[in-house]
Amino acid sequence: MDLSVWIQSPIQWGILFLSAFIIGMSKTGIQGLSLVSVPLMALAFGAKPSTGLILPILCSADLIAVLYYRRKAEWKYVFKLLPAALAGFIVALFVEKIVPPAEFKHLMGGCLAGIMLVMFWTDRKEKENSLSSRWWYGPLFGLLGGFTTMIGNAAGPVMAIYLLSVRMPKYSFVGTNAWFFLVINYLKIPVQILAWDNITVQSLMLDAYTVPFILLGGVAGILLVKRLPEKWFRNVTTAATGLSVLMLLA
Repeated sequence: MDLSVWIQSPIQWGILFLSAFIIGMSKTGIQGLSLVSVPLMALAFGAKPSTGLILPILCSADLIAVLYYRRKAEWKYVFKLLPAALAGFIVALFVEKIVPPAEFKHLMGGCLAGIMLVMFWTDRKEKENSLSSRWWYGPLFGLLGGFTTMIGNAAGPVMAIYLLSVRMPKYSFVGTNAWFFLVINYLKIPVQILAWDNITVQSLMLDAYTVPFILLGGVAGILLVKRLPEKWFRNVTTAATGLSVLMLLA
């Protein structure tokens, strides 16, 4: 099959494979890193086409993460997040036509930066985050997660901040995140195909070439989580999430 419509240079191949590796490592290891691949792919393939390329990569990486961490999820958090995330899907379908992507990106970055500041403050004071015990806290992040993932595959930092704020141990963190995104990302596929028309046979063929790099990234993420003590896992994940928030604000 001719892929010249999508790929015209070795640089594009390099960005595609690097993004697949980063996504694989993010899903099984350091959450929030996957957002780094979004601007890279948009630069190489264009904003809208890149979302259709990224989604199958995310789905493949989610599957790897769930297969490895399938028994580590804390389901009470998954069930808190999912219904509101589905509502976020619906909101995004309408808002995407009204709010310019740049304005939305900055708004989300500002909100997440504020939440991170609260999280840092509670960590410094060695207190529990009192907000995380409120009934609306989980559903709010679910709504934001569903909304941001539909607009631009950018829900990684949203979920990372939520899971960090409830002080989840590293294996539960990755397992809960894996199950949440497995459901969310697979539900997005029909929308991307039928409503936005940015997943095609050609794009799927191109995604097939990324599978070895997704697997390599997945293995790297698993090894990284094993080696990092709980405190370092939290610190590295916080740093990666902070970088993602800065990218949204830029």
